[in-house]
Parts: sequence; C-alpha cells; structure tokens
Amino acid sequence: MEHLLNIFRLGVKELYSLWHDKVMMILIVYSFTFAIYVGATATSTELHNAPIGFVDEDGSKLSHQIIKAFYPPRFTKPDLFAFSEIDAKLDASLYTFVIVIPSNFEKKLISGKKPEIQVNIDATRMTQAGIGAGYIQQIINQEINNYFIGVQAKRPLPISIITRMKYNPNLTSKWFGGVMEIISMISLLSIILTGAALIREREHGTLEHLMVMPLNASEIILAKIWSMGVVVLISASFSLIFVVEGVLQVPVAGSEFLFLFGAMLVLLATTSMGILMGTIARTMPQLGLIFILTILPLQVLSGGITPFESMPHWLQNVMLLMPTSHFVSLAQAILYRGAGLDIVWPNMISIVAIGAAYFSIALMLFKKSIASST
Repeated sequence: MEHLLNIFRLGVKELYSLWHDKVMMILIVYSFTFAIYVGATATSTELHNAPIGFVDEDGSKLSHQIIKAFYPPRFTKPDLFAFSEIDAKLDASLYTFVIVIPSNFEKKLISGKKPEIQVNIDATRMTQAGIGAGYIQQIINQEINNYFIGVQAKRPLPISIITRMKYNPNLTSKWFGGVMEIISMISLLSIILTGAALIREREHGTLEHLMVMPLNASEIILAKIWSMGVVVLISASFSLIFVVEGVLQVPVAGSEFLFLFGAMLVLLATTSMGILMGTIARTMPQLGLIFILTILPLQVLSGGITPFESMPHWLQNVMLLMPTSHFVSLAQAILYRGAGLDIVWPNMISIVAIGAAYFSIALMLFKKSIASST
C-alpha cells in the first residue's frame, strides 16, 4: 500500500509540473485538436480540381462527348488549345493532364482499328498524377462504350462488374486521416512527455532529491508512466469524440471504449520507450535527436501510412517487435471495421508482452543510471 501511495503522489507531482510547463501544454492541445484537423483535411489523397487540357484534332461528336465527360469537382473545366502549346503549358505547370485526341479517331474506331489517345501527365504532382491517370482511362473507356452502344445499338456485355467499397464507401480521405492522426499522436506524445519529464528532473536537479528519499526506481518510473499516460488517454478521448466524430464527421464503426482500452495498453509500451530515451539522453536537445530517429520509422513502418504487407518480409519481422505495429492493426480493426475483442485480443496480448519487455529494459537502465550518478 505504501508503494502505491508513493507512485500516486509522485504521479500527481508530475501532473502539477506538466501543468506549469506551458510549452508542453500548448503542444498537447495543438496535437490533439488543430494537428488532427489539418492532418485529416490538408493531405487529401482524392482527386480534386485537377487542371486538365485537351488537344482535339478529331473534332468529331465522340471527341466532344469525351471532353464534356471531364468536369468538376475531380477535374477543372477542360481547356482546348493547339498541339504546339503542350510543352509550354506543362513546363509552366498550368496543367496536370493534357489529352491529345488524334485526327480520324472516331472513323478508325468505327472501322475496327485501334487508335491511340495520348495522355501527357505532369508527374511532379505525384498524388494527382497517379490517381488521375486511372480516372482518365476509366472515363474515356466509358464514354466510348456509351457512344457506340447508342450509335450502333450494340448489346451490352453479358456481365457487369459491381464494385462495393467497404468501410469507406466514398473513399473519403479524411475518414482515414483523422483516425490515423490520433493513433500517431498517442505514440508521439506519450514518448516525448515521459522522456521530457525525466530530463526535466535531471536538469532541475530534483532527481537527486528523489534518490535520497525512501523511494525505489520502479516507483519513480511508474509514477511518470501513469501520469503521462492519463494525460495522453484523456486527450485522445477528447480528440476522438469532439474533433474526429464531431468536427470532421467521421463515423466510428466499433467500440470507442475498446479502442481506448487498447490505447491504454500501448501507452505502457510507448511511455516505457520514453523513459528509455530519457535515461540515455542527458539533455533535452539530445532527447529531441533520439526522438526524431525513433518516431519517424515508427510512424512510417507501423502500417498506418504504408500497408504492412507491402514491406519486405525481414522488415515486417522487425516491426513486429514494435508496439505501434500491433496498435495500428488493432485501432484500424476496431474503428474502421467494427471488430470486437474476439478479433483484436492477439494484438492486445502482443502489446502487453512488448510493453513489459520495454518496461523491464527501461527500469534496468534507469537503475544503472542512478547507481552511476551516486
């Protein structure tokens, strides 16, 4: 009971110190409000108002029908110009797509030939270029089929392909971005807050005061873990309910309580990683450098940005040792697909095991750090 009281009191002390650290408080508020909104809305992966131009050398009814098929909001209103102007307009970055419809295009199609349409793409606009190329091919094929079905009264194909988009039927990027930003912020803030709390003790000289008190290393670490974990968990709950579901209008398919329970489990691992970094680093700038080298691979390689299955197998095996990989899988299953405990329990067990390992390593190094400084 005495140990629990020590852990509780030290944790309250950490919360009091954090409350008076205005920079950290601003960082927490920004990370779980404005940063979530910007991350969900500003980095859109959808095709929106892509500038497009046409060179119509055919001038047929079919070519006019194809041009009219490109309209907002995916594309801007198409502009027509001469073939000789293509390079200058692409060099000036005025258009992402320039489509050239050759002369006698309609006649060659009617006669059974296979004429080609040239599509010039400004690939420096990488996201629009990749997505738009697929849309352009689909739209042109659809207009050609519709035109010849109407003109020649051909029967439609005996089969039809029906595509159903599950979990995000309109492919709205903010549905994905908002949730993934919360997942990233949970890992990011929990690591930096616990690491900074330990560095703050060392820089202010209060760590030596704790060492002469009837406290052990595990009590000091556990106090920082539960206090910073509570701050991140409350902030994530607020962000999920008021920012993601309220402001962004993102529907959550599964149990919010189950997601927050999984977040509580992963906080044991990420806060332990923060203690580990705070033990290795001696100053706040050193902590920042170690943090940058750690958090970027965790965010990029945990499956939130790049699909986990598309990575090399050896890298997948390495990332299975990271708690964030299991947390991303767990969070996506719950919030996107409505998964229950019967599906995500293996991820939870993995997170607990990895968290216990990181806590043990952090505690061992922290004890060595205290012993070497005395």
